[in-house]
Amino acid sequence: MTRAESPHRVVIAGGGASGLELATRLGRKYGGGDKVQVTLVDRSRTHLWKPLLHAVAAGSLRRSQHELNYLAQAHWRRFTFALGEVAGLDRARKVLKLGAVGDEEGREIMPPRDIPYDTLILAIGSVTNDFGAPGAAEHSIPLETPLQAARFNRRLVNACLSANSQEAPLRPGQLSVAIIGAGATGTELSAELHRTVRAVLAYGMNRIDPERDVNIVLIEAANRILPALPERVATATAALLADLGVKVRVQARVAEVTAEGVRLADGEQIPAELVVWAAGVKAQEVLTRMDGLETNRLNQIVVDPTLQTTRDPDVFAMGDCCACPRPGYPAPVPPRAQAAHQMADHMAVQIARRLKGQPLQPFVYHDFGSLVSLGRYSTVGSLMGFVVGRGFMVEGLFARLMYKSLYKTHEAALHGGGVVAWRTLVSFLGRGPTPNVKLH
Repeated sequence: MTRAESPHRVVIAGGGASGLELATRLGRKYGGGDKVQVTLVDRSRTHLWKPLLHAVAAGSLRRSQHELNYLAQAHWRRFTFALGEVAGLDRARKVLKLGAVGDEEGREIMPPRDIPYDTLILAIGSVTNDFGAPGAAEHSIPLETPLQAARFNRRLVNACLSANSQEAPLRPGQLSVAIIGAGATGTELSAELHRTVRAVLAYGMNRIDPERDVNIVLIEAANRILPALPERVATATAALLADLGVKVRVQARVAEVTAEGVRLADGEQIPAELVVWAAGVKAQEVLTRMDGLETNRLNQIVVDPTLQTTRDPDVFAMGDCCACPRPGYPAPVPPRAQAAHQMADHMAVQIARRLKGQPLQPFVYHDFGSLVSLGRYSTVGSLMGFVVGRGFMVEGLFARLMYKSLYKTHEAALHGGGVVAWRTLVSFLGRGPTPNVKLH
């Protein structure tokens, strides 16, 4: 086959919600043919929907039941998976540079290599933004990956085991968790922890009084929790957290994170055994070294409305790692799961238009509202009412079902609606006598 007859090489860097959904759709459509070759690149071997990480950290969700192996998905959906971390870009040669891949013991599995492309889509997501707070990198745990969430859960269970075995009185903060950032992740984690810590203690740890000894503190610099959501949603959520006994501190700026807890800007010390940093996100720093592509102060790739980067029409960006303009709004499209899902749908259509030589269409973001899950206690949110022209608040069972439907939509994009419906039924019928929280 000559180069003129070679397949169009579509490379997707990042196997998060948007990247994996796009690779799956393109694989279904073009896989097995000779016109398009689809390659998905990711530094991990498995995928877990990022909004589930707080439940993994709390121990209320088992990773193994929700993780998807990239190699298996690539085989089933007829695309190629390349294991590796993005290290750079050579736009003149049209290759994506990957770093070396090693195992847990430091042995090299694969050397650095180049992945050639005709169309490149950057979708490597976001990382925690600690804003350079002293001690944050050393003493707090971000929730960016399943490994970090699992690490937090192990430390939580170990803290309970240690406290229950000691003869001396508990020291201040020994069973306290400080969560910095009261956005959706921090707020949902605080509610999940309230339930799961008590569930862990119920398995024979009767020397600990959860009401007296366990403290969960939610710290927010803004004047209310959930500052990006409608105020009435924040008010209802704050009331529910107060009923649970979660201590909420607003207008509280963090000055330092230490091994003993958190020091606020006003000098107050909040003792804590575990500190979670969930106060903000930014794109990965490698994006600032992508051969001159334009980035903003959060390291996001700046794109045109078509999701093409401003300095190279053959390179696109989507999801949390891109700054996409939103007409009529001062800020770009927000880094949310629903935006990533919509961008994947949009890019699938644009790839088809690009292959046909047709002009690309602008991406239009539709805000369907916001939902905050407080575990089994409640779900609160605001849905956009396109019929009545304004948003309306939802709470309780209906809101919980809507929240679950977001994940089911993601699963359906990867496996198909019929498979998801069958798995849901089997999971419900197959529940056995297992602990309702993770204990190891």
